[in-house]
Amino acid sequence: QVQLVESGGGLVQDGGSLRLSCAADGNIFSFNNMGWYRQAPGKQRELVASVTTSGGSTNYADSVKGRFTISRDNDKKNTVYLQMNNLKPEDTAVYYCHMSGRWWSGGITRDYDTWGQGTQVTVSS
Repeated sequence: QVQLVESGGGLVQDGGSLRLSCAADGNIFSFNNMGWYRQAPGKQRELVASVTTSGGSTNYADSVKGRFTISRDNDKKNTVYLQMNNLKPEDTAVYYCHMSGRWWSGGITRDYDTWGQGTQVTVSS
């Protein structure tokens, strides 16, 4: 099994910054995509940012472009970050890490598609 452990959420004022971290644990063979999603109360979960591990291409929701940056740790290949600057009250949500790829199971590799437990980000006005 592959598990994701998130950290870094919290309460911040309008215009503040936070950095979220997500580390994967397990017998991982490879990573395909790493991403961050968020879900606000009464709304559907939406993609915030993602990065491909093959070429490092990034993708951002229009609402966070220029304010958020997703990156993968160059040393700890199993870790992805989301740097959030100039936070706004509308960024308030539970943020979820997501990773996919293949992992070792019983001598062969299998697909995994895994979500973190979620971390609360609250931006006060």
